[in-house]
Amino acid sequence: MRSDRVRLFQTLPHACGYYAERTAQNLVIDPAAPQLDQLYGPALERGFRRAGGHLYFPHCPQCRACTPCRIDVANFRPDRSQRRCLKRNADLAVSESMAGYNTERHALYERYLRTRHAGGGMDEADASDFRRFLTAPWSPTLFLEFRLGARLLGVAVTDVCLHGLSAVYTFFDPDEAARGLGTFAILQQVELARRRGLPWLYLGFWIEGHPKMDYKRRFRPLQVRTTEGWQALA
Repeated sequence: MRSDRVRLFQTLPHACGYYAERTAQNLVIDPAAPQLDQLYGPALERGFRRAGGHLYFPHCPQCRACTPCRIDVANFRPDRSQRRCLKRNADLAVSESMAGYNTERHALYERYLRTRHAGGGMDEADASDFRRFLTAPWSPTLFLEFRLGARLLGVAVTDVCLHGLSAVYTFFDPDEAARGLGTFAILQQVELARRRGLPWLYLGFWIEGHPKMDYKRRFRPLQVRTTEGWQALA
């Protein structure tokens, strides 16, 4: 991604999604660029993330808390807690499905947002919100579905790039919280990357000490991207 070929835009300051007292800004690759599908892999390597049709990177003047992270797939081994999670969910069927909207997925997505993000602006997501946030015409996306019999319990939205997977978003039945479906989704995406011979599973941003983001350090070996490039998290 050379600066003379790809335009970057900086967003206006907006409320931070992680710290109520802070504002945030992002760098966004030109969403009108005709080659976004080709830029996606190199952008992941540089720490960018997809949300809807945008590839962005946090660029906040007073804060550097958001740290890109990725799992080293070949060397990952589940720890004891993660093995228990796999055992708890051994009754689920996992399938790769085409990405896209349907009423079953949307109903689950709505229930998840109303429970996990009540009052946050995402909890009244209609069909267009679903499509706009989770997919893009140029993105190589699939949905990993988790089912108990015919019942859909969870969906892991996953982008499949040339050198890795990107875990975009996971939503699941809030009544099944005891299963640890968020952890299960990451473990299944690690296995998907293994099956496809891909070296990395990108997890977006890790925030040290944050109650909703620090869990990513449990998936080791984990690499984080610093000003000196990708390094193993100690």
